Parts: sequence; C-alpha cells; structure tokens
Amino acid sequence: MSTKQEEYIPKWIAWEATQRCNLSCIHCRCSSDMEASEGDFSTAEAFKLIDDICEVSKPVFVLSGGEPLMRPDLFEIAQYGTDQGLRMCIATNGTFVTDEICQKMKETGIKMVSLSLDGSTAEIHDNFRSCEGAYAGTIRAAETMRRNGVKFIINSSFTKRNQHDIGDCFKLAKKLGATAWYMFMIVPTGRGEEIMDELVSKEDYEEILSWHYQQEKQEEEILMRPTCAPHYYRVVPQMAKAEGESFKRRSLTFSTGGGKGCIAAQSICMIDCEGNLKPCSYFLSTVGNVKEVPFKDLWFNSKVFNDLRDFKAYKGRCGECEYINVCGGCRARADAVHGDYMAEEPFCNYIPIKTRKRLEKEAAENDSKS
Repeated sequence: MSTKQEEYIPKWIAWEATQRCNLSCIHCRCSSDMEASEGDFSTAEAFKLIDDICEVSKPVFVLSGGEPLMRPDLFEIAQYGTDQGLRMCIATNGTFVTDEICQKMKETGIKMVSLSLDGSTAEIHDNFRSCEGAYAGTIRAAETMRRNGVKFIINSSFTKRNQHDIGDCFKLAKKLGATAWYMFMIVPTGRGEEIMDELVSKEDYEEILSWHYQQEKQEEEILMRPTCAPHYYRVVPQMAKAEGESFKRRSLTFSTGGGKGCIAAQSICMIDCEGNLKPCSYFLSTVGNVKEVPFKDLWFNSKVFNDLRDFKAYKGRCGECEYINVCGGCRARADAVHGDYMAEEPFCNYIPIKTRKRLEKEAAENDSKS
C-alpha cells in the first residue's frame, strides 16, 4: 500500500441495510418511508461486502437505513461483521427496540447504537419526524437499552423549526443515559431539499457552534460532537485563542477521530442499499457500485474521492481559508447548494485572511480607477 493510500483509510462506513422506514422525517437524506426500496443485497452479498471492506481496513461499520431493524437478516449480518473484526453499530429511530432486540444486539457484538431525538418534547420531535408517537418510541428505546446494558448515543438534527430546543435536547440526552450526543446540522439532500428555507442561518450556525464549544468545555458526564458542522474545527481554536486557553477534547473511541471537520472520502463513506458508494451519507454524487467494482478500487481510485482529498483544489473562500486542513467545509452541502462538491461551504460566514486581503486590494484598485 502506498504512502498516499495509507493516509486515507476508511475508519467509519455506513451501509444502508434498507431504505424502508416506518417514519417520514422532514430531513431524511433518502426520503425513506414504507414504500421505499428494500435494496437488492442478499445476505450472502452483504457478507461479501464485509469481506471486501476487510481487505482495506477494519472500520466502524454502521447498519443504517431507512430503519435497519426492518431487515429480517440484520443480526446475521451483524454477527458476520463482528466475526470479521469490524466494530458493528446500528442506527435506528428506536421504535422497534425491545428487550429481545437488545439481547440480539449484545449477542451479535453490537458496540454502539445511535438513536434519533430531535426534540425534548413529543410535540417538537413528532413534528420533525412526521409521526405521532415517535418521541415515545425513542424514549422507550433509550430506557430499554439502558436497562439491558446496551450503549447508545443520541443524534439530534436541527433546522429553524427546532433550533430553539438545542439546549433542552442536550439535557434530555444526558438524562436518558446516552454515551454521547451528536448535534447534526442539516444537509439538504433527499427530503431535506424540500425544507431549504428551514436551514439554520449562517449567523445562527456560528452562535450555535459557539454555544457547543462552551458546553463541551465544561461537560464531564457525556461526550458531545457537532456533526455536518466542519466549521466547528475553526471555531474551537478561534475561541480558545480569544479566551487565552487551550482546549483538549475528549476522544470518542467509537468515532472516526482525527479532530477534523469534513472527512467525507478521507476516513468515512456510505454504501446505499443498491450498492452505490458515496463519500458520505448526504452526498449526491455516486462514484460507482460495489457489486460491479471492488470496494478497494472505488475507495482509492475514484475521481470524486481523490478530488475531495486534494485540499488545494477547493474553490471560493474554502480554497483561500487558513483553516482548510482542519475544517474543509461540508462537501455534501456545497454539492447540494452549489451543484459543485469542490465549491465553498454555503453556510459559513467566516472571511479568510487571504480573502479579506484580496477584497481590500480589489477595492483599493477600484478606488484608484474612479
């Protein structure tokens, strides 16, 4: 393996076990519902995919969806992944979690389960999930997993309709006994394209990330991370410097690590239920199908993946930014909004030093001409 290849090894892979789901959430990246595709992976083909991935690395492997617990052979696949040395996880909305399911999770070596909680009350969460009773299902799942000794994290997604509830969502995640809380900033793909006007504004985005920094700095009970919010890796050093202090973040052993913003195609990727490989779960661009081309070839040789690893080729303010190596801007959001995954992050209001100097120079030249 070349030095360049060693630099980019998959550490976290999401596999869409099915797109079918019993909920119809407003932000769903694959527009899941009960009529969505179940995918065409047989159990044997799922095993082969795991074997192919193991030729490259032994990453965290997330059984995702849709709602993965709707797939009948899910725990057979989980067991196979565990046997091959992968750190197997499940991402669920929680509505199907029972004591029996928890026992299967433990028996098949599931290391972590992620639950979705988008509101601290039934009114807020059920509205976001477009399903009455979804909140009760999540709370019941958290209590059931805690009772059975199954570790779980809580993912909370935010738009303008529920951003006022961020602090209370965090408090509830702690109360429920979550190992970690992930604050997701929506990427407008799938059904999320229909709520473009609900995306958190650039200004509020910055304020929310500043709140997260202050909270994380003092938090001792629960691990926390902003997700799909690469600007946080600019905000942290900026705020720490302004306050004249250093800030060492607690590590997440079940995560990708690295202390970096957008890591699409660098250490993470996603494979949908038809076998299409994407740089991350929210990316529009597909680089090929793992049933037709070996995962190893797609990971190391696809144009899109290698484009995303070339930070010098990033455009706009991202390309001029001094924080490019720690932030990178959300490539999926750039793709969704600008139609160009190499374009600048559309929901960042930071003006890089290089950009500011260029604009000042251009303004001075225009003044001299007038």
